[in-house]
Amino acid sequence: MTVEFILYVRDQGRSHDFYRTLLGQDATLHVPGMTEFDLGGCKLGLMPEEGIARIITPPLPHPKQGTGIPRCELYLLVADLGTVEPRARTAGAAIVDPAKDRDWGHRVAYYGDPDGHVIALAQEIRRGS
Repeated sequence: MTVEFILYVRDQGRSHDFYRTLLGQDATLHVPGMTEFDLGGCKLGLMPEEGIARIITPPLPHPKQGTGIPRCELYLLVADLGTVEPRARTAGAAIVDPAKDRDWGHRVAYYGDPDGHVIALAQEIRRGS
């Protein structure tokens, strides 16, 4: 089984550029209607809102009705937060909550992507011996 999480986005090109910069890697697929990034064990997909709306509406609301409203959180556990946070700023991510140690054992910074999805960049807190 392959797991893929798909975010509905207003502008596929803008979101492609954002996540390419944030993740520091090229997309494994970038065609009209779908962009995919390999996250090592799962995939992150970016699908235009208008494309998915043709499939899911009218039984479900059009995705643009939720634009800017946090609808999910992409939690990325990284080896070195200090190297990923500058990429988030370069990509234009909006800071939601700066990096700080959290009580679950991770140092986490929260950002927003261009569509309002929450991105958590996390690193394990290394405890002294």
